[in-house]
Amino acid sequence: MKHIVAPRIQVDAEPDPQQVKGLLDRAGVQAETIGTVNWGEFPYRPEVKFRIAHTGTCILLHYVVNERTSRAAYGDDLGRVWTDSCVEFFSSPSDDGYYYNLETNCIGTVLLCCGKNREGREAAPGRVLDSVKRYATLGRQTFDERPVGQWELSLVVPSSFWFKHDIKSLSGLEVTANFYKCGDELSTPHFLSWNPITIDHPDFHRPDFFGRVRFE
Repeated sequence: MKHIVAPRIQVDAEPDPQQVKGLLDRAGVQAETIGTVNWGEFPYRPEVKFRIAHTGTCILLHYVVNERTSRAAYGDDLGRVWTDSCVEFFSSPSDDGYYYNLETNCIGTVLLCCGKNREGREAAPGRVLDSVKRYATLGRQTFDERPVGQWELSLVVPSSFWFKHDIKSLSGLEVTANFYKCGDELSTPHFLSWNPITIDHPDFHRPDFFGRVRFE
């Protein structure tokens, strides 16, 4: 099982998502790779890195993706963003069986739900979705699949995104989590994970294969 320590970054106010990359750079936060090909029938491995830190009340996430082609068909939150060029942060902040899927396509469209398994998941209310601040280098307009090369995505995610739990502070919190890159309906579908998933068919809804993130 992989482990990450997410360092705390001191800020005077909640940062704008366009500031995330610079904050992580100045703090020397190291990148992790989303590069595990778990299923041989989907061998394509785009280059995907992410960094994670926190401010005490917000998670800072920054993704860098290099892939052959990208797509952003969904511009409204709670859409089928996993079919686009998509990065994902799945996490469980407690041992009660609930986990959250925070999925974001390459233009910052978010899908956020909670539940104990793949079926019957509860979608985040609008106020929670709106609280997740995003900056995408590709902008926010939808587009059909095309060669793009590199794109970046920055997120500022308040601890209240775990909307079925009451978590006020991230400091000292340890959660189980996994990070993914997918593109279910791209011309070259792919399903990469940070922590390996040892099952026969693609399925990211497997908290039994989460790694660990400790918020410093």
